[in-house]
Amino acid sequence: MRLRIILLAVAISSMILVSFLVPLALLLRTFQADRAVSAATVQAQFMAPLVATLGTSPTLGTSPLGLAVARVNAQDESQPVTIFLLPGRQTLGARAPWSSSVQLAASGKSFSDHVPGGGTEVLVAVEGLPGHGTAVIRTFVSQAQLTHGVLRAWLVLGGVALGLIALSVIVSAQLARSLVRPLGALARASEQLAAGDLSARAPFEGAPEIRKVSLGLNRLAVRIGEALAHERETVADLSHRLRTPLTALRIDAESLRDEEEMTRVIAGVDDVSRTVNEIIREARRPTEPGGEAGCDVVSVVAERTAFWRPLAEDQYRRMTVDVPDGHLRVLVPSHDMAACLDILLENVFAHTPEGTALSVRVSGRARGGAWLVVSDDGPGFAHPDPARRGQSSGGSTGLGLDIAQRIAEASGGTLTLGRSPSGGAAVTVGLGPAARPERQPRRHVRARPHLPGHRVRAERDTQLSDELSAWTSAMSGRDPGGR
Repeated sequence: MRLRIILLAVAISSMILVSFLVPLALLLRTFQADRAVSAATVQAQFMAPLVATLGTSPTLGTSPLGLAVARVNAQDESQPVTIFLLPGRQTLGARAPWSSSVQLAASGKSFSDHVPGGGTEVLVAVEGLPGHGTAVIRTFVSQAQLTHGVLRAWLVLGGVALGLIALSVIVSAQLARSLVRPLGALARASEQLAAGDLSARAPFEGAPEIRKVSLGLNRLAVRIGEALAHERETVADLSHRLRTPLTALRIDAESLRDEEEMTRVIAGVDDVSRTVNEIIREARRPTEPGGEAGCDVVSVVAERTAFWRPLAEDQYRRMTVDVPDGHLRVLVPSHDMAACLDILLENVFAHTPEGTALSVRVSGRARGGAWLVVSDDGPGFAHPDPARRGQSSGGSTGLGLDIAQRIAEASGGTLTLGRSPSGGAAVTVGLGPAARPERQPRRHVRARPHLPGHRVRAERDTQLSDELSAWTSAMSGRDPGGR
């Protein structure tokens, strides 16, 4: 923007200077030519009375006139004077041809005319000379005299023009700086807000319009912070209220006579209680960036598949787990990674018949990160877009795949639905690498607007907590046949 403002100022200044200086330069050249011709005309008219004395003093002859002309030419060689006497075609002074212009002046006309090859001649006719008839006084002005000083004047005008253009560049650069600097600070503040730093504020400086935009952005940042804080507190309060019915449910479970059933119900209540506690911790987590940067997807997958394997054995499912050796760090917190895998595995167990085989495979991505593929040998997806939020053909909430998709997109990855080699469902989750560039000073923080799932971390944490709660509460109500 700064360069455009400078170029605009230079273009406007150049147009103004050209519109004034070009006519001025032409006027200077015309003025110099007129001045030289006027000086030659005055000189020729000065010689006219001397030539006229031939008519009143015949004894004077032509010799004194010739001496006078020679003296005038010796004093000013730049404009030589020649006198043509008729009818004898006698010439006094500087040599000059009897041209058609001289013959025309001999008829009694005085004028100036251009000479072929450059220059101008001034012809003054003097009539009534006894014994000579008419005399013609010729003064020649060379091309150098016509343009004397014009080039220097043009150079001065060119220097003035360059100086004015340089001045306009300096002034426009300062003006552009005063405009661009507040806009740059405003852009950096907006990028920080987009990256999740709700403490970023735009400086209140610059033009009145820029100050208004900065004030509006700062007020928006404050409002977003207040709204997020209120939402998180609301989620925490609502989750905390679940503890009372859970406590009552546990008491009722402890009163069951069947010890095995009592143990199973108490274990389920404890799982829900742990989920509620996790939601409360998530809601209380600070919204500032810089928390857990990522996790080892290999260790998380190994842990969660070990958790789900007993259930697979109880349902006579062949469960294949293929993970690489070593570590693969991805830009997903460990609890989010575990929740994502639990969602995908729970979908398989809830929506495929018992005995259906499933597989979990983890591999590295070429540009860093990892691929997580969960596939089964079931009937596949019944809905054309099962990852769309709130849509499910199996009587569930329809939040599971949407949560998994947003976890993947928050890391810079994707979630893709397809078919397994056996014709069942296959969910491929691309996870971004955990290696982040070091945090730069505030003015260099960059958002990633090209990722549709890259949201403010506080908003993502709040939504995931709310939806994980809804998903957990609806797990027991899902029916096979849809997702």
